[in-house]
Amino acid sequence: MATRELPPVRRAETGDARDVAQLLHDFNREFDEPAPPVEALAERVAELLAGGDTVVLLAGDGPDGVAVLRFRPAIWSSGLECYLAELYVTPPERGRGLGRALMEAAVREARGEGADTMEIGVDEPDTAARRLYESLGFSNRERGDGPLMFVYERQLHD
Repeated sequence: MATRELPPVRRAETGDARDVAQLLHDFNREFDEPAPPVEALAERVAELLAGGDTVVLLAGDGPDGVAVLRFRPAIWSSGLECYLAELYVTPPERGRGLGRALMEAAVREARGEGADTMEIGVDEPDTAARRLYESLGFSNRERGDGPLMFVYERQLHD
């Protein structure tokens, strides 16, 4: 069986901020989550890209997919921790390998930046994303067979 070639993924630059913002805005709107206006979000994305602790990956011609990686120094090692803050592929492009291409590129980028770990939060009903992450070696169990891990979140303002 031949393996399918994954679509190319590239690292976003500050000039891509509006495209990144549009994808992130569309992601939140698709799931009825609040989102700032695209122009305001584009300004924030440009700031984050220039700040050095955020890497954004783009895939597809539109672009049609985005992955946002955030880095911080680890406590338990001299490396970094990487948090996959967002992963989104536009509905018409789903099932064509963009999500996998973005995730494989994200893992490479995280390693290249010096991260020892990568964390992802995913909703329980999002079985497609969970299957993708698990197929790439991610687990919601501590050390593979330990207790189930949870991610908790709290808004700190109204």
